[in-house]
Amino acid sequence: MHIRQINDHLYAAPQITPDDVAEAKAMGIGLIINNRPEEEELGQPEGAAIEAAAHAAGLHYIAIPVTHAGFSVPQVDAMRAALDENEGGKTLAFCRSGTRSTLLWALAEAKAGRDPDSIAESAAAAGYDVAPVRMLLDAFAANA
Repeated sequence: MHIRQINDHLYAAPQITPDDVAEAKAMGIGLIINNRPEEEELGQPEGAAIEAAAHAAGLHYIAIPVTHAGFSVPQVDAMRAALDENEGGKTLAFCRSGTRSTLLWALAEAKAGRDPDSIAESAAAAGYDVAPVRMLLDAFAANA
């Protein structure tokens, strides 16, 4: 599993499998967020199987699927709520490449009033570029 650390509490990864849940738990992950829609790609592990593995390992799991159509405010709010409910614990968010998970996290952070430049720096340090949503980051932060 190729996990990238975004900050002290968030990790992003490409598609994980049920077998990867044990590694996540060993890293101290307490919440797994699945940002990948079901059946996006042939052979993709089912979310239900990953959810079952997470629950069996004592981890929380939530699905907030994001298609290539883009992000919606309800998705951003769901991401923010999931992160807040994890109370600063470690979270692993995944999608096909980790990009949508990182962008959704960035939007949730900006909507909570966090500095877009700091968000961009954290994402960039992990190898992700928030440029596709930068205007939204600025707008959310300005209205927080």
